[in-house]
Amino acid sequence: MIRPAALVVAAGLLAVPVAAISQTEMPDSENGRFTFSQSGADVLRLDGRTGQVSLCSKREVGWSCMTVPDERAALEAEISRLQRENVVLKRELMARGIPLPGNMQEPQAHPSNREELGVRLPSDADLERVTAFIEKVWRRLVDMVQTMQKEQDPDKKS
Repeated sequence: MIRPAALVVAAGLLAVPVAAISQTEMPDSENGRFTFSQSGADVLRLDGRTGQVSLCSKREVGWSCMTVPDERAALEAEISRLQRENVVLKRELMARGIPLPGNMQEPQAHPSNREELGVRLPSDADLERVTAFIEKVWRRLVDMVQTMQKEQDPDKKS
């Protein structure tokens, strides 16, 4: 999970005044999108739009930035997984006639899970009907095109 020491170090490095680095040595800030902080010989870059932190180093050809691993995405994925699991467990309790403890509410359907929403997938018969309909429309379209071609060039035989 999150390493508290790493967060404290990153926050401390971001708090270092940017004035310590001259503007000629700084990477391009792209119209104020990025904030830079000195970190030894390197520079930490904070993306103001995404919140992504990168460690930038001066190379022979210019600046090179490597993204600092972001554990936020992993935490959000774990939270989503736990929420889905919680919904399943609540529904299982309710299906067995066991009341939900305390002030827990009935689980709400999560829009990303089709099974929980009760979405019915089409049967084979439904697919066959749709396929037959599309074939019928296609044949009529081809017939119409052929008829129009004959009307445009009556000398041409098909």
